[in-house]
Amino acid sequence: MADFTHFNDSGRARMVDVSAKANTERVAVAQARVFMLPETLRRIQDGKIAKGDVLAVAQVAGVMGAKQTPNLIPMCHPLMVTSVNIDFLENSQPDSSGQCSLTIQAAVKTSGQTGVEMEAMTAVSIAALTVYDMCKAVDKGMSFGEMFLVSKEGGKSGLYMRPGSDVFASTTSPNGGQS
Repeated sequence: MADFTHFNDSGRARMVDVSAKANTERVAVAQARVFMLPETLRRIQDGKIAKGDVLAVAQVAGVMGAKQTPNLIPMCHPLMVTSVNIDFLENSQPDSSGQCSLTIQAAVKTSGQTGVEMEAMTAVSIAALTVYDMCKAVDKGMSFGEMFLVSKEGGKSGLYMRPGSDVFASTTSPNGGQS
């Protein structure tokens, strides 16, 4: 197990010095799930939520969240995020508790000296909170769960893939990386 790097010699928190690290392409994918009543998911799918298009707003909120990560998490480095993509997977089959789910994945890219895992985790968190905010009038019992890093690549530690997880959020832009 790796040592914690966010502490100085006095045991106090610090931002890690990444100045000696090489610039490499880095990609991280994170996932979160929002659990809701079947009727809530149907209303999202049918565009029947009074506040508007839930998935479109959550997608934009997730992108904004990724870009704001260093302002929200104290030891995160400000990064030039080069791509953020938020995708959704709707599971309309109720589980044993009678709830359906919406799985959110965020794929975040950069070319830099440190990874974008926290940006991906923040993106799915903010997207999930946005779904709740937009749907709370019809389902205050929604809950969140299963938030985790699905994969990361790049940097010294190379590739990580969470066992049993699949990436469905595209890590390439539809225009082949052109902006």
